[in-house]
Amino acid sequence: MKNKKIVKYLSALAMMVAMMALAEFTGETEIIFPEMAALTIGLWISNKHIWQVTHVQLVSLMTLAAIVGVLIVRYSPLPLVINITIAFVVAGIILTSQRSTLYPLVSALILPVLLHTTSWIYPLSVLAMTVILVVVKKIFEAKGIRNKTDYTPSDRPIKLAIVVWAAMTCSLLSIAAIGYYSTYIYIIIPPLIVSFVEFVNTKAGFRNRPVLTVLLLSVCSLVGSVFQLVGHFYLGLPLAVVAAAILIVVFGLFEWLGKFFAPAGAISLIPLLLPEEVLPYLPLEVFVGAVLFIAMAMIFFQKCYKWSRAQIVYCLIPHYLISRFIRRNR
Repeated sequence: MKNKKIVKYLSALAMMVAMMALAEFTGETEIIFPEMAALTIGLWISNKHIWQVTHVQLVSLMTLAAIVGVLIVRYSPLPLVINITIAFVVAGIILTSQRSTLYPLVSALILPVLLHTTSWIYPLSVLAMTVILVVVKKIFEAKGIRNKTDYTPSDRPIKLAIVVWAAMTCSLLSIAAIGYYSTYIYIIIPPLIVSFVEFVNTKAGFRNRPVLTVLLLSVCSLVGSVFQLVGHFYLGLPLAVVAAAILIVVFGLFEWLGKFFAPAGAISLIPLLLPEEVLPYLPLEVFVGAVLFIAMAMIFFQKCYKWSRAQIVYCLIPHYLISRFIRRNR
């Protein structure tokens, strides 16, 4: 079991390092797609079946999302907030029509819009890396390194899915407007939006741990920002080395917690795409954005105000502290 886990971690690390090295060697930063960290966590490292998606859908839908994102940047004259909202709506249409829960697709669509990416290298990179994801996942399943997964389409009624996505779109638009007009646009950084969608639509363990989720997203953003500032901008280390160091810390954090949260992996690599002057403030913006998105998901979608006091207390106390308390009382 331990050897299998090491193989999965090293494979994910090699994938991210290769992506960064290729981007730096060619000078094409559009090759960098931070959401690949989330995808390797969900499809290689974790044994749980996180997203409902076939292998063909994984490649085709992620590539389609990347293409549409670039098209929006190239041809839409609308303001950034509106373009991001359009990208989010398109993501909802794709996922709902395909009966899929591949929520990282949201990031593939919104990232080029947020960063004003116009190069077709970006969707080509997404295509190549998702193909690698599928091939390695199949090898892992054949070798028994990872559990095999079966695809079952999302059973949520179409009408309900449309209502939920419409409500999420209104929520995103309100937070995006706050970020845009306050100039703190990174409160809507794509992994935070993916986290919001996950919180609203899934019943995963992190949905019941909002405080831990906010802290994890913020800490991973801090790790990425500090390593990029010190390692790359001050010491001049290659992006591949910085990315490896970031992911080793993030993977160690996951092991310490005993839980995986894929968007946290993606958000740790976002700093490698941003200008140096942004990085000192990025963790704070991520924290504010995470609080806004998670609070909105908890109040308006999970209706936490109807919960019992015990359930609310459980959600507000980080899971690690609860585990320590239980162990002490045994």
